[in-house]
Amino acid sequence: MQALAVHSDRRYLMTTDGEPFFYLGDTAWELLHALSREETQEYLDVRQRQGFNVIQTVALAEFDGLRTPNYYGRVPLSCVNGVFRPESPDTSGEYSYWDHVDFVIQEAKQRGLRLALLPTWGDKFNQAHGLGPEIFTSTNAHAYGLWLGQRYRDAVNLVWMLGGDRELVTDEHRAIIDAMAAGLREGDGGSHLVTFHPRGNRSSVDDVPGRDYLDFHTTQSSHDFACFNSAQLLLRTATAEVKPCLDAEHRYEGIAACMKPNCGYRWNAADIRVNAYWNIMAGACGDTYGHDCVWSMNRTPGERFVTTWRDALRWPGAVQAVNLRRLRLSRPYFEFRPAPELAPPETAANAAMAAGRGDNYAFIYTPLGQPIRLPAKRLDAAFFRAAWHDPRSGEETAFGVFNQREALFVPPSSGSGCDWVLILDMLA
Repeated sequence: MQALAVHSDRRYLMTTDGEPFFYLGDTAWELLHALSREETQEYLDVRQRQGFNVIQTVALAEFDGLRTPNYYGRVPLSCVNGVFRPESPDTSGEYSYWDHVDFVIQEAKQRGLRLALLPTWGDKFNQAHGLGPEIFTSTNAHAYGLWLGQRYRDAVNLVWMLGGDRELVTDEHRAIIDAMAAGLREGDGGSHLVTFHPRGNRSSVDDVPGRDYLDFHTTQSSHDFACFNSAQLLLRTATAEVKPCLDAEHRYEGIAACMKPNCGYRWNAADIRVNAYWNIMAGACGDTYGHDCVWSMNRTPGERFVTTWRDALRWPGAVQAVNLRRLRLSRPYFEFRPAPELAPPETAANAAMAAGRGDNYAFIYTPLGQPIRLPAKRLDAAFFRAAWHDPRSGEETAFGVFNQREALFVPPSSGSGCDWVLILDMLA
């Protein structure tokens, strides 16, 4: 497996041998904390077969990760005289919490998967609505980052993801993240890419702008009505700093809309696809899928978490996610750029069309199957071939050749859940 790097145009990611890398992530925040080794292998096997290539997870987990033990009864840190240190194996010879983390990293690597690893969830430095406790200072954050960096220096399939769903409100919060990043860099010698996971409806450029240690930005358009502006959040990020960026957390499949069960509606695969396709047309270097019952590794269905993590692994949004990656890799990758001039104007929620293009091709996304009117001479070619990409099946179906006259393209179906991508390949 090759390490990851930032492409020379600073918009996309690649492997160190120059191959395009489209970050297709799954959200598994509680993976290291909740599952057994056998369950972990099952989870990774499914996600590998489905075409994911990045798993987002957390070392010090959200669900009381410092005090509630993992599947094997181990906690990540010990506390002696108020000083937290990584836990070591006990005298019985059983593996420690970190031995289990080692196992997951290796199992992921064997399947060609990378881990975007958060050193800690954000409630460990900014408790806010979480369980905490707050344990980090700028001093011990550097020491912890250094230890992590040294331990995983040679783990080629890691990306460091700082933050953890918290805004950096105070100077101390910012000092903690800067110190942890410095420790990671010192420990691993700069062998891994670094990013930052922000709070909902924010971008990492809001919390850690101008940081040399940050290789790419992420946004979190989240699960409420801000999700309808996910592409605008990405475009604002790309305008602020020229670095690759992606939405690391948009609407989860299966979560109550706006996280309010009394709404009577849960975001579904069609909703998830809209964010994903909007985002890539805005120039995202990848996309992250999530299911409410997978990130939590839920075992008992209830009002909030409606099914088990095993059942949720095969919900339609997860099965369809790889179609996005296949579309982007089907044409020259690094030349792709947003093309709002090709998208017919539409501002209604969930209905905005979006477009992106390369030198000799263009994609136009219609989220509700609305007809696409292409004005004359918007493409730099005398003739172009037109095809429909079906985001549900991934199939591409050519249906005609056109010239530079104004043209109207009517998708095969329309309405809620009937999104399509018009593909235009320039011929001459």
